[in-house]
Amino acid sequence: MDFNGGSFNVVVMVMTLVSVAVVKGYGEEGEGWENAHATFYGGGDASVTMGGWCNSPQQHFDLSQPVFQNSAQYKAGIVSVSYRRVACNRNGGIRFTINGHSYFNLVLITNVSGAGDVQAVAIKGSRSTAWQAMSRNWGQNWQSNSYLDDQSLSFMVTTSDGRQLVSNNVAPPNWSFGQTFTGSRF
Repeated sequence: MDFNGGSFNVVVMVMTLVSVAVVKGYGEEGEGWENAHATFYGGGDASVTMGGWCNSPQQHFDLSQPVFQNSAQYKAGIVSVSYRRVACNRNGGIRFTINGHSYFNLVLITNVSGAGDVQAVAIKGSRSTAWQAMSRNWGQNWQSNSYLDDQSLSFMVTTSDGRQLVSNNVAPPNWSFGQTFTGSRF
């Protein structure tokens, strides 16, 4: 295979490796293949970026350098790929890792089964009856600019297949930044 500007096929089996900007439905065996491009978003620790090549509306994958180099040489930069969606099976519930500070809640959402990709997230503190939509920061990091300290947190997650799951009071009132909590399961 020529990785210096040539193309190759990749079956993306583990959705935790990448975030897909635009998602189509699952394909049956031999169906549903889509064309895209892959770049890497930095060194082994993602500290230096080479990615950021979105070229919307084309679909793309921003991969870590080690993952990218499993399929292409470092100097390839941007490579053409073909991929298809496969169902994700996970053990346990959705995980919510809360980072940020009091007026900037950044929540990383992982271990999502089924469609595997999150399309929308809402958060609700125990002092409120209303859900507040969160905005996507990057990948599966979702942010809220509300003050939610000292109250339990609930999350409503919607995946690309339209399924919605509520994890009530997943984080207790004494949660702190840097902690991970496990919620419900699709």
